[in-house]
Amino acid sequence: MKLNKEMNRRNFLKVSAASGTGLLIGFNWLTGCTPSTPEMSIPKDWTDINAFIKIADNGLVTIFSPNPEIGQNVKTAMPMIVAEELDVDWKKVIVEQADLNTIKYNRQIAGGSQSIRAGWDGLRQAGATGRQMLRQAAANQWNVSLDQVSTDQGQLINTKTKEKIGYGDVAVAAASLPVPESVTLKDPKDFKLIGTKVKNVDGPKIIKGEPLFGIDYQKEGQVIAMLIHAPAFGMKLKSFDAEKAKAMPGIEDVFVIDTTLEKPNWSDVNAFNELIVITGATTWQVMKAKKAISAEWESTGKLENSEDHLQSLISAVDGEKGETLRQDGDPLAMRGKAAKVVEKTYTAPFLAHNTMEPMNFFAHVTPEKAELVGPIQTPESLRSSVMAALGMSEEQVSVQMTRMGGGFGRRLYGNFGLEAALISKKAGKPVKLVYTREDDMTQGTYRPAYRVKYTATLDENNNLTSFTAKAAGLPESPLFANRFPAGTLDHYRAEGIRLDTNISTGAWRAPRSNFIAGAEQSFLDEVAEAAGKDPIDLRLELFDRAMKNPVGENNDYDAARYAGVLKLVREKSNWDQETPGVYRGVSAYYCHNSYVAQVVDVIKKDGEPVIQKVWCAVDCGIVVNYEGAINQVEGGIIDGIGHAMYSQLTFKNGKPEQENFHQYELIRHTQAPEIEVFFAQNGEHPTGLGEPSLPPVMGAVANALYKATGTRYYNQPYMKAQQANEIYTG
Repeated sequence: MKLNKEMNRRNFLKVSAASGTGLLIGFNWLTGCTPSTPEMSIPKDWTDINAFIKIADNGLVTIFSPNPEIGQNVKTAMPMIVAEELDVDWKKVIVEQADLNTIKYNRQIAGGSQSIRAGWDGLRQAGATGRQMLRQAAANQWNVSLDQVSTDQGQLINTKTKEKIGYGDVAVAAASLPVPESVTLKDPKDFKLIGTKVKNVDGPKIIKGEPLFGIDYQKEGQVIAMLIHAPAFGMKLKSFDAEKAKAMPGIEDVFVIDTTLEKPNWSDVNAFNELIVITGATTWQVMKAKKAISAEWESTGKLENSEDHLQSLISAVDGEKGETLRQDGDPLAMRGKAAKVVEKTYTAPFLAHNTMEPMNFFAHVTPEKAELVGPIQTPESLRSSVMAALGMSEEQVSVQMTRMGGGFGRRLYGNFGLEAALISKKAGKPVKLVYTREDDMTQGTYRPAYRVKYTATLDENNNLTSFTAKAAGLPESPLFANRFPAGTLDHYRAEGIRLDTNISTGAWRAPRSNFIAGAEQSFLDEVAEAAGKDPIDLRLELFDRAMKNPVGENNDYDAARYAGVLKLVREKSNWDQETPGVYRGVSAYYCHNSYVAQVVDVIKKDGEPVIQKVWCAVDCGIVVNYEGAINQVEGGIIDGIGHAMYSQLTFKNGKPEQENFHQYELIRHTQAPEIEVFFAQNGEHPTGLGEPSLPPVMGAVANALYKATGTRYYNQPYMKAQQANEIYTG
């Protein structure tokens, strides 16, 4: 594979020499990082040329990671890509987290499962260019042609004389060379590191409790800050009395901040802009003082209830005409010709993000600058908001990213970082803002509540002839109009409805897909049953149509790859072989450019259904790090099962009824099933993996539970719906 010089200079590489010994190659694209420091001599000289790759005089290689690490393991996978093309010994690679720098880096975001996909070409090119420049420097030193110099694990080899020198020995000379006109990337069949299992580079530090996370960050002179926001959506602060709190030990001050921005960013989602702030010496002292504050609140809008939310969704889906997102043929006309009509409705509640690490951020604001440190998925957006709030320039605001104890979309929204900055400005000193679990769970930025109605028609031969989806959400429709089964039928319609709410919402792991996949795949199971067909066979029939004679031109999936994961999971799970006492459900879904199919096995213990095992087939193209990839898939599956089965957030008079984990149920360790993961081997460009395994498992679980209990599940969470006898409302 050849890459031209123009592309190198414009998009990926900037190479220059500097004083000292070493070579640094900057690849202005995405990036990642690397493993723990190798046990070898400390280098005398490093050369920081352009903030991406640097090679020391002893051969050590450092890769700076611009991308936030939220547990998706990019800090390991992305440097593996560079190290592969650079042909360096992985044991000699070190990683450091870069600060926000939009001049040096592109897309410093953790979101959309796009880090590896977007960075793949640039990372490879950076490694390959570095390798070629090192080879050229060695060739010049030996006075031989470039093709006479090979590399192996950080060593340059004269193929005629067999003489060897290390990368560090020619780094300075290499740095002075021009960027090559083109570089040759490895054939994937020659990969040595990519496609292996590599442990999390931060693993040892995490196990030893070393300070990596935002919650760990401390600076001399800092105070702890906590907030009080309105108790309900649709309320604001009227007055408060803090005299008792101010008199308590360790408390410095109590005051109000307003985070309202004249022109907010998309990431400035916050239902509560006016906040009471308590600052003090320790977290415990501030928490106690917080409880001593007496506040009065007043209404600013409707105080919403979950019953009203459900009725709004029902009215919209059952009666209101929505926006036509796509229509092929005439599905309505097909109902009059149908031998069978299948129509079912599915709902899901609001959900909280519940990151393991509490929301927190450090800020030190002076008249000259603002220093921000903490766990944020969108550092550039946070900086922009802080600049607007403080009236500062880009050069005055720095954002240092820490490792995050979970993100799931919650840390896309940087209100907590902006709050920390405003508190520091008011307090006139460094501040560490810390949320309690209750603060975060009642603050908003939830997964929206949804409802969808599906209608399908079958002819006298039990062939599916039309498919209609009508979906509403508070505040967005969950439909993806051009995804499966679009393109598989002559008659198809997708209709979306947006409903107003003052409950603040945001991206939650696999946005929209996290509901619509489970509903769609549950419904297809019912269609297959009505048609008297095996659920996998029905899906494969549709994909066969999409491969041979697709309907429409905007179908955003590859039917062959979609069918491929279904066939793979069918084979690996022995789907066609019945096992007494094991009840099985299947699903398949495409999102974040990846394809996932799952089979869920349910057994009964003491008469109750128990999820025993999940078989999962994934097509995400080339897998960079199997260790991290398997962990991501397993984590998504467990997360999906837990929220489908147990979790919900409800409201009474605008107030969230679940404030902590004794009320908001999450999956427990004892409820997690065995999981077996299989990856398609097709050599395709790598795609997303942090989110795609979550959405389909919700449908596979519902389908397996039906086989075990004879009951269809239409309302999430399934267990609470069962207790409330709401399972038959489909």
